[in-house]
Amino acid sequence: MSPGTPTLRQAAASDAVAVRALVRAAYAKWVPVIGREPKPMGADYEAAVARHRIDLAYLGGELAALIETIPEPDHLLVENIAVAPAFQGRRLGSWLMAHAERLAAAQGHAGIRLYTNKMFAANVELYLRLGYRIDREEPSALGVTVYMSKAVRA
Repeated sequence: MSPGTPTLRQAAASDAVAVRALVRAAYAKWVPVIGREPKPMGADYEAAVARHRIDLAYLGGELAALIETIPEPDHLLVENIAVAPAFQGRRLGSWLMAHAERLAAAQGHAGIRLYTNKMFAANVELYLRLGYRIDREEPSALGVTVYMSKAVRA
């Protein structure tokens, strides 16, 4: 990854506006693909920052990306991952997924799970390259959700 290694910090309540702005910018490219705003664009980030772990990645002092995780009884759920458009293509998504896998292992989880829209083909391909497997696909009124997982080791 270049230039420089990102720095990470956990989001605080005061970061909710910046989190929302980054997510909306990152997901905007998917609106024409699915014909609506993806679910993360309308999420309540004040509540998410209070209830979930959101790690913010900075490059050159700028907020470049984030990952939102939720500990479940038997796995760590990646609820959201977003990379600002100006920082896409720099492997930040892969870097953040590796971070989440380390978190899962450190928390004693044997696995990590995520879900995404099947129409986000580039995302599904990325997760497959990172060693995730497709567990199932579920159609709904909003499209097809792809559920994926990966085992992690402590």
